[in-house]
Amino acid sequence: MTDFKWSELDDRAVKMAKVLSADAVEKAGSGHPGSPISLAPIAYTLYQHFIKHDPNDPKWAGRDRFILSGGHASLTEYVQLFFSGYGLTLDDLKKFRTAGTHTPGHPEYGLTPGIEMTTGPLGQGLASAVGFAYGQRFQRGLLDPDAPAGTSPFDHKVWVICGEGDVEEGVSSEASSLAGNQELGNLTVIFDANHIQIEGDTKLAFGEDILKRYEAYGWYTDEFSFIQPDGTYKEDTEGFAKVLEKAEAVTDRPKFIKVDSLIAWPTPGKTNDPSSHGSKLGSEAVAGLKKVLGYDPDKSFEVDEEALAHAREVAQRGLDAHAQWDEKFEAWRNANPDKAALYDRIREGKLPEEFDKAIDELVDKFETGSKVATRKASGAVINAIAAVMPELWGGSADLGGSNNTNIKGAASFIPAKDATVQWPDANEYGRQLHFGVREFAMGAITNGILLGSDTRPFNGTFFQFSDYERPAVRLAALMEIPNLYIWTHDSVALGEDGPTHQPIEHLAAVRGIPQLEVVRPADEYETAEAYRYFFEKDNTFPTALILTRQGVPTLEETKAKARDGVRRGAYVLVDTDGEPDVLIMGTGSEVQHAVAAAKSLADEGVKARVISVPSMEWFEEQPEEYREEILPADVKARVSVEAGIAMPWYKYLGTYGKPVSIESFGLQGDGDENMRDLGITAEHVEDAAKASIAAVQAAK
Repeated sequence: MTDFKWSELDDRAVKMAKVLSADAVEKAGSGHPGSPISLAPIAYTLYQHFIKHDPNDPKWAGRDRFILSGGHASLTEYVQLFFSGYGLTLDDLKKFRTAGTHTPGHPEYGLTPGIEMTTGPLGQGLASAVGFAYGQRFQRGLLDPDAPAGTSPFDHKVWVICGEGDVEEGVSSEASSLAGNQELGNLTVIFDANHIQIEGDTKLAFGEDILKRYEAYGWYTDEFSFIQPDGTYKEDTEGFAKVLEKAEAVTDRPKFIKVDSLIAWPTPGKTNDPSSHGSKLGSEAVAGLKKVLGYDPDKSFEVDEEALAHAREVAQRGLDAHAQWDEKFEAWRNANPDKAALYDRIREGKLPEEFDKAIDELVDKFETGSKVATRKASGAVINAIAAVMPELWGGSADLGGSNNTNIKGAASFIPAKDATVQWPDANEYGRQLHFGVREFAMGAITNGILLGSDTRPFNGTFFQFSDYERPAVRLAALMEIPNLYIWTHDSVALGEDGPTHQPIEHLAAVRGIPQLEVVRPADEYETAEAYRYFFEKDNTFPTALILTRQGVPTLEETKAKARDGVRRGAYVLVDTDGEPDVLIMGTGSEVQHAVAAAKSLADEGVKARVISVPSMEWFEEQPEEYREEILPADVKARVSVEAGIAMPWYKYLGTYGKPVSIESFGLQGDGDENMRDLGITAEHVEDAAKASIAAVQAAK
């Protein structure tokens, strides 16, 4: 932080922030003006005195990270970016919430310089901030583990502003519990306690002592109020700064600072009023606010140039901090050439030279005809590439052994004092993650790791419980960040756990998320190639690997074709002489049934082409010529086979195609029996093929 000094120009800058926020929402005709108005002194204090940042280089590796968890209050951040000189202009504020704007209703990652992540779905900003703090600590351990605390170029802080809605959402509780357990001293959360949400006073639904709750999580807590004992209101930034200074001295726990405020203060008629939360203030209230703050009520977007110039002095302070960091970084680079080479590689997103070799050597050990669960194959690939990718780390939501997400020999990412009998090797820089039964937080935290570091995390759970993780998955897809989901136990074949654990609609559901790439490999070979392509591909979309609990045959056909075929999303596994009579498409554990059916059909003189479709998304990315080559339009008889609902397949099946699918919930019982009882067999594939051929012939 800087030496705290507060002048009349700072007062004027805060007043200008309030007025600009009110004007932006008024011009847009919608938005959330109350919080940006009352948060203005808090955000200004952070940006001017506590957050280490360089507006001239928004992606500077040494910067602190700031996350506005309540993304509806986006003007809080936009105004400070405008004040600090991040390239946002007054015109950008005037275009708030309009098409093509740099100032959308909620902050969007990749759109606006200075925005660290997309926020809006409440709770995810705070939860992902925990991931930012994870990522900082792990990357420091990777590159500069022995430096005294606070001296490494890889030391930085994570700052959050959140509100009641954020801490009401369960995901923030999940992640905050983990943050306390991890003793993340680099994380500070400012909780804006204005006691207002859309339906009114928060006591309707939120009554606990939030500070005691966070104390129970293991956080350092403190409270400061702008509401004075006599009921008056004073935006005491000096007192607020002292509270933050005190918190900064705490390095062994995350910090949670409650600030009591009045929403929309000092807007006449709207202060502490729920209507100011999610609606424009109205011309009369905006005019009243301007009069109170000394602005002309007849002018809009009025800029106090002297106060703005004063605020923009933060950019020079950012340049100075950056220069000091550069010296420290160069000294580290010169002293650690091997670590510097690793840093350069992961910063550029490049794979190690040994990456392909690690996978090839593993693939050479596969044996066709053996029966191996794809979750087990996945675990083997993780460990093969982990040996050459020190930046790879991850774990599961209390299912490491079931998901096969454990990195052999890796220390757990947890303070050493929390080592257990089962996990005796633990330290704060370990690469084995343990999330407990917290799927949503796991997704948000790994999002934060990706956004806040140069490392590559993965996370796992049962496919059924991807439902709990889904909001974080959707946000990863929206932000276009390469999170990796390892979802195992992918069908009714998992067996005796019963229908509650057996995915049915899930493949269709996750395929429905734009920019999420879903991969369901058929065997060991396809699993290995799915990993290879995930790390090699140019785009940064997240990817879900959908894997079996049960053993599936390692196919002779995939051995020769998977390396090129998997990355194309679909490929011919078994072909015919001349034009086929029917196309049989399958994924995952059902590909074996497609192959078996094709052989039986051939004995009857029916020519069936088998197409493995590990990823519809990767297939759709292929040129039209390739897609036509694999699925020729002239062949109308088609069959899909997949142990889930058929919905995603109709775009390929056409008018006469027949799905072999499961359109009901699963069954209690043995997995193999479940598959047979629900019709996922080679015999049903044969019947469907004949029915589709007959339908085509009948239509001629």
